Amino acid sequence: MIAPTLRAIFLMLAGLPVMLFIAVAAPGLWTVSAGWLTGVLALMLIDAALVSRARDLKIDVRAPKLLYISAEDPIEIEFHFARGRLPREVETELETNALIEPPRRKLLRGFADRRHTLSFDLTPIRRGPGRLERLWARWAGPLGLVAIRKIETLDTEIAITPNTRWVKEEAVRIYQRDADFGIKMQIERGDGSEFDALREFVSGMDRRAIDWKHSARHRVLLAKEFRTERNHNIVFAFDTGRLMSEPLRGVPKIDRAINAALLLAYVSLRAGDRTAIFGFDAQPGIASNVLTGTGAFPHIQRLAAELDYSAEDANYTLALTSLASRLERRSLVILFTDFVDTISAELMLENVRRLTDKHIVVFATFEDEALSSMINAEPDTAEDVSRAVIADTLLQEREVVFRKLQRMGVQIVETTPERFGSELVSRYLDIKRRELL
Repeated sequence: MIAPTLRAIFLMLAGLPVMLFIAVAAPGLWTVSAGWLTGVLALMLIDAALVSRARDLKIDVRAPKLLYISAEDPIEIEFHFARGRLPREVETELETNALIEPPRRKLLRGFADRRHTLSFDLTPIRRGPGRLERLWARWAGPLGLVAIRKIETLDTEIAITPNTRWVKEEAVRIYQRDADFGIKMQIERGDGSEFDALREFVSGMDRRAIDWKHSARHRVLLAKEFRTERNHNIVFAFDTGRLMSEPLRGVPKIDRAINAALLLAYVSLRAGDRTAIFGFDAQPGIASNVLTGTGAFPHIQRLAAELDYSAEDANYTLALTSLASRLERRSLVILFTDFVDTISAELMLENVRRLTDKHIVVFATFEDEALSSMINAEPDTAEDVSRAVIADTLLQEREVVFRKLQRMGVQIVETTPERFGSELVSRYLDIKRRELL
């Protein structure tokens, strides 16, 4: 598509006062006005003849197969002018759907062998099928009077999934830290409640572990060795309702919760425990059976990617009752949810109390950074003071809910998004160490 540039329009308008003067004072000199317009049009035709056409530009897009939430991934686009005069610069813009943040417009300058590779950073906003719709390219002729525009239809779909790349890196870091000290995670003798073996008692061992019957039978002082019990059920219960679908630093809370849960799922599967996923909003959603072994992690990842966003409020009564009926043995239930005030949390507290009668419950949520920033802000106006007082009241109500949960025996994990995953893993290991399951 060929169109005049602003330079061509201003050049035409520059002769408008002269043409008006000729039309009023000397109509016989109309040929001068016509000559001005003809000259500008001639220059535009010359400029159009010198510039490369849209059909001369070939575009090759190399897009990633997956995009990870809360991460950036580059997409490389190669521009190749097969023939014609190379432009000084090409203005480019990439159009995406609503699930990917539109990249910034870029200028392309310089060609090597009539080619140039440009990179755009793609930042996903939410999980789902991301799409690259169109690529816009625009360049001007050597005189800057005409512009060529090319619209390349891409129709490229990219799946946006939970950030398993971060999960793998964090898991490697955790196990590498243990490997630096020579610790083998699979050998956990000496702790726990599951009998492992008998061995001769030596100085330093716990005297309570002495097996007097076997010692008398073998006439050697023998002691029992224990190991940490395995095959515990770890259930990740995700509230996918309105509050958890709200963004936190540009990323929905549910996506940050999924990233942390996948990290803990990898650690727990490797430790020999079994994991399951349960999602709910106004109705119970995804509910998986317990999975075991590190080979089940890809299936856990696919289930987590299917947790959809919802604009409805969570129905804790229906969801937690349904979850409790599915659990046949004592389990560690990690509840990822959020609340606004004590009134909205009353129903949640009642149903969590029933769940704690048989299971260990961890309440996992994020710090309310918006309220904290209001309290810590400089009070420049009376409105700032009022806002800080209201925010402090809301935080106090939040603490009241947390204290009620703790009195029920629920463990609380409330921290920033950066520390959320590591705090969950630490709490899980602490529960295992204390043999609460």
